[in-house]
Amino acid sequence: MSLKAVAVHIENLHKHFGSVAALDDFSLEIAPAELVALLGPSGCGKTTALRIVAGLDRPNSGQIRLDGKDIVNLPANKRNMGMVFQAYSLFPAMTAEENVAYGLRVRGVKGEARRKKAHELLELVGLGEQFKRLPSQLSGGQQQRVALARALAIEPSVLLLDEPLSALDAKVRTQLRDEIKRIQVEVGTTTIFVTHDQEEAMAIADRVGIMRAGKLEQCASPAEVYINPVNVSVAKFVGAMNSVPGRLTGTGQAEVLGQSVSVRGEAKDPANVRVLLRPEQLTLTNSSGNSINSATVTSLAFLGPLTRVSVRNNGDQSSMFVALPSSEAAAYVVGSQVDIRVNAVQALVE
Repeated sequence: MSLKAVAVHIENLHKHFGSVAALDDFSLEIAPAELVALLGPSGCGKTTALRIVAGLDRPNSGQIRLDGKDIVNLPANKRNMGMVFQAYSLFPAMTAEENVAYGLRVRGVKGEARRKKAHELLELVGLGEQFKRLPSQLSGGQQQRVALARALAIEPSVLLLDEPLSALDAKVRTQLRDEIKRIQVEVGTTTIFVTHDQEEAMAIADRVGIMRAGKLEQCASPAEVYINPVNVSVAKFVGAMNSVPGRLTGTGQAEVLGQSVSVRGEAKDPANVRVLLRPEQLTLTNSSGNSINSATVTSLAFLGPLTRVSVRNNGDQSSMFVALPSSEAAAYVVGSQVDIRVNAVQALVE
């Protein structure tokens, strides 16, 4: 099964609920067959944006174009969009097959063609053997697969996923996340995926849109968002981050932990800045404990292939953490004296 991929252009959307601006000049272009994840904390506007694209809410102003056609005034049932919610929203008295076929039945598709399409989609999501089961006889992950198949059955122009995995346990969530990406690539439908889970967004999306207070702060590939965040807010939101005391020593240069690092960003007080460093941009070596970058190991958290080593600087008593391969971290225990080395091509300052 493959669908005709379409482009989505969202321009200058504004949405207010009373005095609260849920969306503030929100704009986003999505290429045909692209999967864009909207990532942000609760209340940032990501679900509001999705509901407006679906036609479930109306913006105060702005445009939405589907392959060049403005659809902002079209009712939801005329937009040909498939939506999967956090709650599975299956009809409890219908089998998996009947749930998937429901949208086709509403559109007047005849019985045999309807059943054939439902079976094809249940096979696509890995439930070909469960087509006669009721939702109560399926696990949460299986129910969400049925909901995904139902959304795809109508051959939507755009697939909209609103926190579809958040009600599942961690193992099932990871499995279904990978399945959604496989199916999206195979089917080729343009997709918007809303989530608050960073790992989920980074793993599944072609581009990740970071939202805060109704604004889209950055939309780029997962690697670009992580390695080159557009500002301090994005840097701190995506992934773990250390904020280490330092000082500017020249244009684009700062001294941190006794070392010179290339930096970008603005600071009010050049003599007293914070340098943002990822845990993997720091390394440890054994130390006598007397150097300017010496620290004491305060805890170790084993995370499988990596170990998170927390340290406290012996000079200013600032805390930070380092991500090390577990084989390297085995050399340290709580109380170990270490030197911290910075291994960053460029860092942000605030």
